[in-house]
Amino acid sequence: MKFDATAVAVFIFFFIVVTVLGFVAARWRRGDLDLLHEWGLAGRRFGTVITWFLLGGDLYTAYTFIAIPAAMFGVGAVSGFFAVPYTVLVYPLVFVLMPRFWTVCKQRGYVTAADFVKDRFDSRGLALAVAFTGILATMPYIALQMYGIQISLAAMGIPITLPILGFQVDIPLLIAFVILAAYTYTSGLRAPAMIALVKDIMIFIVLFAIIAIIPTHFHGFGPIFNAAHQKALAHPKTFSDIIPANQAIAYSTLALGSALALFLYPHSLTGVLSSSSTKVVKRNAALLPIYSLMLGFLALLGYMAIAAKIKPFGGFGNNSAVPALVNAIFPSWFAGFTFAALSIGALVPAAVMSIAAANLFTRNIYKEYFRPEATDRQESQAAKLASLVLKFGALIFIVAINPAQVVYFQLLGGIWILQTLPAVFLGLYTHWFNRWALLIGWAAAMVAGTTMFIMAGNKPTMAVFGIPIYIAVAVLILNLLLAVILTPVFKAIGLGNGSDRTRPSDYEEEAAPVEKQELGQEALS
Repeated sequence: MKFDATAVAVFIFFFIVVTVLGFVAARWRRGDLDLLHEWGLAGRRFGTVITWFLLGGDLYTAYTFIAIPAAMFGVGAVSGFFAVPYTVLVYPLVFVLMPRFWTVCKQRGYVTAADFVKDRFDSRGLALAVAFTGILATMPYIALQMYGIQISLAAMGIPITLPILGFQVDIPLLIAFVILAAYTYTSGLRAPAMIALVKDIMIFIVLFAIIAIIPTHFHGFGPIFNAAHQKALAHPKTFSDIIPANQAIAYSTLALGSALALFLYPHSLTGVLSSSSTKVVKRNAALLPIYSLMLGFLALLGYMAIAAKIKPFGGFGNNSAVPALVNAIFPSWFAGFTFAALSIGALVPAAVMSIAAANLFTRNIYKEYFRPEATDRQESQAAKLASLVLKFGALIFIVAINPAQVVYFQLLGGIWILQTLPAVFLGLYTHWFNRWALLIGWAAAMVAGTTMFIMAGNKPTMAVFGIPIYIAVAVLILNLLLAVILTPVFKAIGLGNGSDRTRPSDYEEEAAPVEKQELGQEALS
């Protein structure tokens, strides 16, 4: 792509603004950042408005805005549009599960899901499995956010690598890593929460402009859908503009499995635990579907790119379809604004993900196995350092591995994280499962899911008994069957459940503190 000075200037301006906000955030709702719950959960003080922006910025990432339309552009509705129904399905689950999870974590002082699992099932091993899975599934997710920045920069003609001392150094990613590492280290979760306000406003401006302007180029949505249909007729084996009957189960299980998995990711749970009350969690379960409406329009960008006869650029394949469309339709200054919004949209989830993974490492690995006597300050310092290491690891991940392969690893991450559902979600309601049965079910599902993913050619779906199905759902069924069958067996041979350290009263919502601020006041705080 040709270097666009106007777009780059606009991009740099907004990038500087959010960088400053990231450092200023350390003084926002000031707390003792030497305490892990202050650094990693912002003191659990975010109200409805801040939580809405944080969760929206955390769940709807920059790569979402690029990858979903790219899938619609490349292969059609089966691989692209499933994200819309799954983000609709997930919020009833949030409304039911997350207030209970927030309450027990608040009452017991838990910072991670693994903290809860350890006490609920009296199992350090099961807690370690949950922590390990969370960190493992998060790493490629962070890398993908950096990949989103990389594509945005390439769309403006900024060189991706430059020769320095004989080495090809990825300058943009290095700069993004340094900025991200610096303000998350100093400000913790407050930084992405403050930046999310700016990012989401920018994304909504971009969305409204796209909805208003691009369809007018084609005299409405009719020609856009017709262009997608013509591509389906021309390439029936590789592209479908609607869901084929033989892919209905794969599509449905992909949506269902993704919905079940989304709030098992550490960054999603961290966003929930930063809320000030169960009322805030419930309000957000009702309000966050607004983002799903936005996602539906964003997905259609893939079909708009087909109608505009967009050609991908820079070796990024279909992932460059949306940036190329923006360049083709909009003036340079608005393209720069759009790419700034996408890149800022990468920094917010990357920051939350690195913080969430650092919380898991610190609480459930470092303190549990290496420094049980660690003070609050040492625990917080370890989390800050772990956050830096995790971001650096993600940077190496994206540089060392073909970006297309990183996408596959992220899909595999969804298969992995869903296998923590029995211990975390079902554990909220019952202590019946034997801890060893849960651990064996998790291990078997992790091995089976990884093997099936590889056998399927690094794809998330595979034919099981002749029926195409999302691998995560198939191995979750295996996981649950093993847990249900082995629990009475282990109890019969004397392998007990261990003592449940939580109390029934810990799960009662009325035990949670009443939210002090009204909705209107939260926007000012």
